[in-house]
Amino acid sequence: MKILVMNGPNLNLLGEREPAIYGGDTLKSINDEILDRAMELGIETTFYQSNSEGGLIDRLHEARLDCDGVILNAGAYTHYSYAIRDAIAAIKIPVVEVHLSNVNNRDEFRKNSVIAPVCRGTIAGFGKMSYMLALYALYNMLGGADERS
Repeated sequence: MKILVMNGPNLNLLGEREPAIYGGDTLKSINDEILDRAMELGIETTFYQSNSEGGLIDRLHEARLDCDGVILNAGAYTHYSYAIRDAIAAIKIPVVEVHLSNVNNRDEFRKNSVIAPVCRGTIAGFGKMSYMLALYALYNMLGGADERS
């Protein structure tokens, strides 16, 4: 089983960008924790971050050939990128949308996700644990464990 963890714009600045909202962990420290847990579960994990919409789309297209599932924090593209929405719809592997913050507690525009309808599910508001919950969800979804466990 191979999972791609993708992060969009400004997430490379985690740890210094609005820590009251996004927490003090860096993207590297979050990725390291995901990698440790994935290894325990026997999941091969790869990571990708881009501030470019085109880069994210290209990597989603590639993922259909080399991954079993995707964890995606599309950042602000969540709210308006129909191109990323269409890329998710075009691939046949499950994509789980994640957000560090509870987007429903924030600015009005953040309450709308144009990608949610084509994602398998959305996990938001649990900080870095949002990624872990998505990892467990994909692991179960892809047959790694009984869904009741």
